[in-house]
Amino acid sequence: MATDTVSEALSLLKKKGYKYTKKRQDIITVFADENRYLSAKAVQQKLGEKYPALSYDTIYRNLYTFVDVGILEETELNNEKLFRITCLAQGHHHHHFICQKCGRTIPLEMCPMDFFEQQLEGCQIVSHRFEIFGICKNCLAAQQ
Repeated sequence: MATDTVSEALSLLKKKGYKYTKKRQDIITVFADENRYLSAKAVQQKLGEKYPALSYDTIYRNLYTFVDVGILEETELNNEKLFRITCLAQGHHHHHFICQKCGRTIPLEMCPMDFFEQQLEGCQIVSHRFEIFGICKNCLAAQQ
């Protein structure tokens, strides 16, 4: 599945006019292999052996390019920007529970927008993001 996700992401990048580089593919692969949000520092640690001179500037520039293109999603936790692969292959609208300890995400199939659309009658909603933060069952079990 990670290979399909990487191929789909690279295709989207090319379609939006960005060029392919091995570094970009490797950054996307890091996210495709994880089911959680990662910081730029975590990406640098994972790719540091292969690219010892890979700077935070390069990582952040690519991460924000991937967000703009729709390859990555961005959130903030404890004043730190975190990123995860967009659920490209799932093809339907959903939200996430995000573990505050490990960054793992669990898809939530329910969307509260019907309620809010009723509450905001006459308004035009342009976008929304709904995230629930907590501690996943694996991290809770590890604490005991």
